[in-house]
Amino acid sequence: MRLGAVLGALRPALPLLLGLSLGCSLSLLRASWSHGAAEERCLAPGRPAPPARGAPPEAAEGGPGPGHEDFRPRIVPYYRDPNKPYKKVLRTRYIQTELGFHERLFVAVLTSKATMNTLAVAVNKTVAHHFPRLLYFTGLRSAKVPHGMVLVAHGDERPIWLMYETMNYIHQHFGSDYDWFYIMQDDTYAQAEQVKALVTHLSINQDVYLGRAEEFIGGDEQARYCHGGFGYLLSRSLLLKLHPHLDSCRNEILSVRPDEWLGRCIIDFLGITCISQLQGQHYHTYELAKNTEPEKEEEEEFQAALAVHPVSDMTLMYRLHKQFSRIQLDRAYQEIQDLQVVRWAWRGAGLDPFEIVVGISLCSLFAQMQIRNLTALTPAGEAGVTWPVGINAPFLPKSRFEVINWDYFTEQHLFSCPDGSPKCELSGASKADVGEIIESALEQLNRRYQPLLRFSKRQLLNGYRRFDPTRGMEYTLDLLLEAVTQKGHSHVLAKRVSLVRPLSKVEIIPMPYVTEATRVQLVLPLTVQDLDYVANFLDMFAMNTLDTHDNALLTLLFVYHPYDAQRVSQVDVFAGVKAMVGELEKRYAEVKIPWISVKTEVPSQVKLMDIVSKKHPVDTLFFLASVWTEINMEFLNRCRMNTISNWQVFFPVHFQEFNPVLVYRGEQTASSSTDFLRDGHFDRHSFAEACFYNSDYMTARTKLAADILDRDEVLESMEVFDVFLHYSGLHLFRAVEPGLVQKYTLRSCNPRLSEELYHRCVLSNLEGLASRSHLAMALFEQEQANST
Repeated sequence: MRLGAVLGALRPALPLLLGLSLGCSLSLLRASWSHGAAEERCLAPGRPAPPARGAPPEAAEGGPGPGHEDFRPRIVPYYRDPNKPYKKVLRTRYIQTELGFHERLFVAVLTSKATMNTLAVAVNKTVAHHFPRLLYFTGLRSAKVPHGMVLVAHGDERPIWLMYETMNYIHQHFGSDYDWFYIMQDDTYAQAEQVKALVTHLSINQDVYLGRAEEFIGGDEQARYCHGGFGYLLSRSLLLKLHPHLDSCRNEILSVRPDEWLGRCIIDFLGITCISQLQGQHYHTYELAKNTEPEKEEEEEFQAALAVHPVSDMTLMYRLHKQFSRIQLDRAYQEIQDLQVVRWAWRGAGLDPFEIVVGISLCSLFAQMQIRNLTALTPAGEAGVTWPVGINAPFLPKSRFEVINWDYFTEQHLFSCPDGSPKCELSGASKADVGEIIESALEQLNRRYQPLLRFSKRQLLNGYRRFDPTRGMEYTLDLLLEAVTQKGHSHVLAKRVSLVRPLSKVEIIPMPYVTEATRVQLVLPLTVQDLDYVANFLDMFAMNTLDTHDNALLTLLFVYHPYDAQRVSQVDVFAGVKAMVGELEKRYAEVKIPWISVKTEVPSQVKLMDIVSKKHPVDTLFFLASVWTEINMEFLNRCRMNTISNWQVFFPVHFQEFNPVLVYRGEQTASSSTDFLRDGHFDRHSFAEACFYNSDYMTARTKLAADILDRDEVLESMEVFDVFLHYSGLHLFRAVEPGLVQKYTLRSCNPRLSEELYHRCVLSNLEGLASRSHLAMALFEQEQANST
């Protein structure tokens, strides 16, 4: 009885006990098997075990055997020598430079003094604009170098010497910048796009010597060299290995032809022969016969050629270029026609939903079909296909603050205006955009339903649009349409359509290299009206540049009125400013702040910069500031990065605070004085701040002087922005600058300036008072106060 009661109490726990017992038994059994295979020995304490049979000696000695390296991390403590000065690490502007990425293709054209102005010019006009970098190499330079050609002369017309010097020059100047080097002669026509496509399909990790393989005369049957007349391709790794042997090749190898000499050098010292195909890519060439007419060449070998040789004159070069361009155009038309057939077959099968995509090309239809077929195999199935096919899915906001608003519009008005007005007239680019969208919608509807129905627009009922940064501009239109059947019956109906204007292909424009180590020369013009704000400017300059040891200098420009200039010996209106400058120079012994005195009734920006420009070197980076500017390191770095000598000037749009009396109306002001998102706006009417190089200003100013001759009064109606806009070919970068914040002040507008400059100054004062909502609230409170 007692045993049965115990078993009854343990019955629920029996499966657990059985599982634990079985697991322990299997573990002991496995341990006995693993240890039984090795010999067990009793060792004395401190004695190492002898190696097992077949084990390598390294394993017996306790070190890791081959293939079992010790990968335990080793922590190297950071130590900084206190006796050495701290050196700021300057990183490159682009991560591509820091990671050591190379450009794709470099092209070298071998020419001569006799053909430089004929065949070389023809090569430059036909293919130079297709290659990213192209240089011409010659022995002797002619008296006049053709325009638009970068020429390198070696001083000797001997063919072997020209090839030797060319290879040395390419290695020295471009060996570390490019992955592929294409060498051709000026009597060769090369299809540039085909050559670029070829190198994109080849691996850069191999030693490649690719071209038209030719046998050496009386040489080894296995050895080949690349014929120079048809061009050849060298990889960067091969060029690096070849360079140490070029001197030996020049002294030991005798040859008449430079291409044979180079081929023999590569074979003898690197053991690499010329090949005509690699990794499934073929280097097709075509040899022209005498009196050949390119327009009549219909052979497949001619149409597939990457290089054609020999080209005897310039006219033949242009005829070849015209013929190959026509062949490429015919291929493009044929592809479009094939895609149209696929498109109509797709629609006939009922697989084409109602989609209207503005700007979509016919070439993408086949890609859309491929996307649909592949999407069906994904876990999401056909539901994972986004609309339109091939365009990024709409942006999904993570919070209500990221929701992209829709702008409502009609054919006459826009209900989301740039100036904050609730309603404004639809005009300019916006009106053209709406008209084009409506026309595209009708065109696509008629293409969809013809010949059964023909649509015509009665009215745009509602229009909505928004810009999605992930895909482009989206539209939703409610159209009142009149549909006419084939029998002439008409019916009015409302139709909602959705359209997308996709973003075009984004291209990164290469820019010259700049760094944040450039010295910035601040120029501050001062008039009598600015005296109340100079102290704040100098305090901010000292705190944000002098205390931080930023690479920036300051020059003050005192603009005296003629009346004040006559009394400067008795009463100097700028004496207080000069005293402040003296205090700064005492506080910072290594700092000198020079000033320049100017007498004028009309303080024109251009006239003032003419004086400053002559007193500084041509490579000086100027920052033309105003007395209300709050200098900080963040903006100075952007000034350095956005200003590029002989390329771009920078005109920042500063953030102007509103009048605190109207904005806060006695309430507490913004808590943080460093927050640039205080109540204010970006003052687009002001061009007082500018970053530019002295050399660029001098070049533009010279053109201006030649245009206006001796009419100096014209300068009173111009600003530095106008000088660069009308008299330089530089990029003018005009962008909002959140790091450039100015406190509110009522500017004094000089009526002696031009009407346009005076009007801009007045508008800047008016728009800088407060926003529409703040002004409306102030008027409302004033009316309430008057009514009571």
